[in-house]
Amino acid sequence: MSKEITIRMVDVAKSFGETKALKKCDFEARAGEVHAIVGENGSGKSTMAKIMSGVLHPDAGRVTVLGERIAAPIEAKRVGLTTIFQEVLVAEEASVFDNLFVGRDGIFRSEGDSGDRRLEAETILSRLVGSPIDIDQIVGGLPLSIKQWIVIARAILRRPKVLILDESSAALDLDSTIRLHAEIDRLRAEGATVLIVTHRIAELIRIADRATILRDGVTVGVLDKHEITEANLLAMMTPADRRASDAKEYASRKGREAAPAVLTARNIAIHKTAAPFDFDLPRGAIVGVAGLDGQGQDAFVRAVAGIVQPFGGNVQARSADTGDMTSVSALGEAAKAGISYVSGDRKREGIFPQQSIFENLAIGVYRKYLGPLGVIKRPLLKPMFKREVDRLRIKIGSPSNRITSLSGGNQQKVLIGRAFANDPQVIVLNDPARGVDLGTKRDLYRELRTFADKGGSVIYLSSEIEEFIGFADRVDVFFGGRLFRSLTGDEIAEEPILAALFGQSKNTHVEFEMERTA
Repeated sequence: MSKEITIRMVDVAKSFGETKALKKCDFEARAGEVHAIVGENGSGKSTMAKIMSGVLHPDAGRVTVLGERIAAPIEAKRVGLTTIFQEVLVAEEASVFDNLFVGRDGIFRSEGDSGDRRLEAETILSRLVGSPIDIDQIVGGLPLSIKQWIVIARAILRRPKVLILDESSAALDLDSTIRLHAEIDRLRAEGATVLIVTHRIAELIRIADRATILRDGVTVGVLDKHEITEANLLAMMTPADRRASDAKEYASRKGREAAPAVLTARNIAIHKTAAPFDFDLPRGAIVGVAGLDGQGQDAFVRAVAGIVQPFGGNVQARSADTGDMTSVSALGEAAKAGISYVSGDRKREGIFPQQSIFENLAIGVYRKYLGPLGVIKRPLLKPMFKREVDRLRIKIGSPSNRITSLSGGNQQKVLIGRAFANDPQVIVLNDPARGVDLGTKRDLYRELRTFADKGGSVIYLSSEIEEFIGFADRVDVFFGGRLFRSLTGDEIAEEPILAALFGQSKNTHVEFEMERTA
């Protein structure tokens, strides 16, 4: 007996001015299934989620959720649909407890006893985060991953019949994703429909029952669980002229470790209690950085980029002009040394939301285009802007549009383009592919390999271990606040990286727990 259809979209279209976000979109989701929505940046995934949620109204077509038409978010809430959108939406000045229950109460009454609520909140957050959380603390000072858990917990506390997660695992590491999948399994077992909008291919392969693929605002197909593979997804997501038979068609990069170091860290300590360690970045090398949440890898990449000061030791970079090693202890010194930084947290550390697409990309190179009176030579910036837009295939309308008019993934591409525009000798990327589709990741890998082949060096932190395989020359895994293990050659594979992530020696066999969240 087939399961109940909980969401149905037929011939749905939606435009924003001249931009057609959805052209002819069909979709069906069933009760008790995990259904992935997949496509390149700008293919219409988030627009689809917002139409289901009542945030947007379609220009044409028919949409029903649990048998009803949804005209506003309050109606979605009434029928039992909850959405976790791509941006981490929290009240920074409010407590964890208040963030969890905001919007759940009526105007004149509260639902449930306060003591019961506190116990419920503490229980679910501990289960999600993996450790106890003080629910009275203010949210503003918490890490991005904890804020994401608060948003997820808030949605689960509403006991939804339909839950939509729009890139909601983007801020989570591997260990956290395992816990999220366990929660999704609970909801599925209770008969809920869970829709996942994600670019993390390994994630949806393991958790999704079906996947609907969008390309340029059109539904191009639906895959059942056994059909959901990286090759199938890439073939359906990307136009014919960009398809490749091998989704990991990477050039051989042997011998990179023999090159001289362009950046070094000596006796560097990331935490007060962590043991110091050394680090070398060879010229022309791509070094991956991995670690579970809170193991020091984020602080490390910020230290080598001159953003934060380590607790001990020093970072030095080789001058492109003299060949001498110079200190890197601040952003100005990093810039002089030719080090560019790309943050994965574009909302807080990347974009200027009130500025145009052009300004956001070009702002990093303004100092190179100043006239005698400090006036920016804007005509000279246009070829640079076009080069970076073409290089990363950024989907834009007018360059003068605000950057917030772009999809999240295209905003991230603008930040990556800003880094390339500086013509650096070292690019430090802090989880740059968060919210970026598979095709764009391949484009980014290609550009970074080209950059390295020309003598540039890359430090690439990622929360997705599959990104390193066939791409990085070396993977440095952090555990306990320090560099725990460096992997090269055949060691750059799923099992050795997993073992190191959990502090295991290279001879220890590690079962991939995500396979067992059933």
